Amino acid sequence: MHKLIRTLGLAMMATAIAGCGLVYTPDVQQGNLLDKKNVDQLQPGMTKRQVLVLLGTPSVISPFDQDRWDYVSTFSHRGKPMVRRTLTLTFNNDTLVRTEGDFFAQDAEQLLKDSKKYKANPTGDAEGDKNTSGKKDDDDGGFGVGVHGSSDDSPASKK
Repeated sequence: MHKLIRTLGLAMMATAIAGCGLVYTPDVQQGNLLDKKNVDQLQPGMTKRQVLVLLGTPSVISPFDQDRWDYVSTFSHRGKPMVRRTLTLTFNNDTLVRTEGDFFAQDAEQLLKDSKKYKANPTGDAEGDKNTSGKKDDDDGGFGVGVHGSSDDSPASKK
């Protein structure tokens, strides 16, 4: 009986804590995240292939209307209502004729900036460990035979 009361008490406390918002809820971004400079390059007369290369695969292609592509993005922030962004492209005979939507409101641009800080580039802007400048290194790196002949400290030279 004592175990049952303790279990019920813990369950009620867990429910109360979850209801107060003390439990961590992560931000969730789903769908397409388009770059404004790519969307600005859209022009009437472009083919579906050109749009596909520029923007990527759309979120929704209706099976009943092959001439309409929808790029949709949703963002849920803790404690705030879900924000939905859409960009609709209309084609006529494989040619872009119209774009409409509210994809690039101020919040979407901030989301693009925030998303860039999560992309990792372990070498930064460095070229890595390969020498592509065309200059030859005279340093052998401390491993046996160097560029200019054998090393005096190598085991083969002591025999």
